Amino acid sequence: MNRTRSLTAGAAVVAAALALTACGGSGDGGGEGGDATSLSVYIDSSPASVALWDGLKAAYAEENPDVTIEVETHPAGSEGDNLIKTRLATGEMNDLFWYNSGSLFQALNPDQNLVPLGDEDWVDTIDDNFKTVVSTDTDLYGAPVGASFAGAVIYNKSIYADLGLEVPTTWDEYMANNQAIKDAGLVAVAQTYGDTWTSQVPVLGDFYNVEAADPGWAEAYTQGARKYADQPALAGFEHLQEVFDGGFLNEDFASAVYDDAVKMLAEGEAAHYPMLTGNVASSIGENYPDAADTLGVFPLPSSESDDNGLTVWMPNGMYIPKSTEGAQLDAAKAFVAWLVTPDSCAVQAETTDVGGPFVVDGCDLPDDVPALVSDMQPYFDSGDTGLALEFLSPIKGPALEQITVEVGSGIRSAEDGAALYDEDVVKQAQQLGLDW
Repeated sequence: MNRTRSLTAGAAVVAAALALTACGGSGDGGGEGGDATSLSVYIDSSPASVALWDGLKAAYAEENPDVTIEVETHPAGSEGDNLIKTRLATGEMNDLFWYNSGSLFQALNPDQNLVPLGDEDWVDTIDDNFKTVVSTDTDLYGAPVGASFAGAVIYNKSIYADLGLEVPTTWDEYMANNQAIKDAGLVAVAQTYGDTWTSQVPVLGDFYNVEAADPGWAEAYTQGARKYADQPALAGFEHLQEVFDGGFLNEDFASAVYDDAVKMLAEGEAAHYPMLTGNVASSIGENYPDAADTLGVFPLPSSESDDNGLTVWMPNGMYIPKSTEGAQLDAAKAFVAWLVTPDSCAVQAETTDVGGPFVVDGCDLPDDVPALVSDMQPYFDSGDTGLALEFLSPIKGPALEQITVEVGSGIRSAEDGAALYDEDVVKQAQQLGLDW
């Protein structure tokens, strides 16, 4: 799942999948008359991914009995990244592969290695945010498979109703709500620093506000011309500190883990949890179905404006390597075109717990999605969404989660934490060959 693998490592994922046929190459199948076609797809081996592709494979076979979809898996994480790059470099990639969008996609040298898809009929049906993260200056190369998700505040609607609170649109309103919740004897903000990856969400999920306040911040950041130690990016670190200073956290915030926070939310012990919507949607589906209508979502509020919007993560892309040619290429393009249809989206919704809206026109959310997912749709409809920084810049330092734990625990000030993170990313920028 995207470059947020470190973020999503703690997510409970519900998936039970049938075994999928592994295939190391491509070629025509052996149907009668030689008319059958076999397409090989390379995906990651997570249970949720296997379940998703099991459903897509079966559905496509029903509509296209002369086409067999064979699925091969690779490990997630950096090992899988290296395998994909090796297969592309040696011309041994499967007919299609499903992989990250954004900066990791850019690292594949798309113009050299991938089949351009910008002229395909389905391109106009795709959300502009997704087009951005699967394109170069030359062309577009990917189609979305999966749903979006957001970094935002998950909240308990029953607590809000009982206390007469309204969804905040500014940081001051959010902090006032936290005080009212604390005064009522409840946990205002659940934090789970026992799972350090969860501490990053308040900073990463604030990026819509950063880009809104300083358009082009991500590009300037990549060039070394913006810093987290300066506003507007400093605000994310400041908010971590302010929530701690206000005494709004659960007493066991230092040792609590992700599952503890979702339980507190679902059972009405806590009102807020800054988290990824995809993670919580999966947890609700598996462990707390009765909370599906109780938990909602709102964007991390800005300290500068009441013009709220969601910081969103895009789904993986489906890509075709240039080694796929002739009849195989035609069949691969036809399969990709089907993947961006409402029929395909319906299969995706049935086989996974979607954490946000789809990014394809006509792909509506099912009626039974958790409220936190349906709450996101108006922001997509109005265009009040912005990409997470990792889709716009390859710069992300390895120590962010440790630094955000320190700031969120009162160990380090927001200013010191932001400055330390600015130092942390310098090595990565240099490794990427950027002139910092």
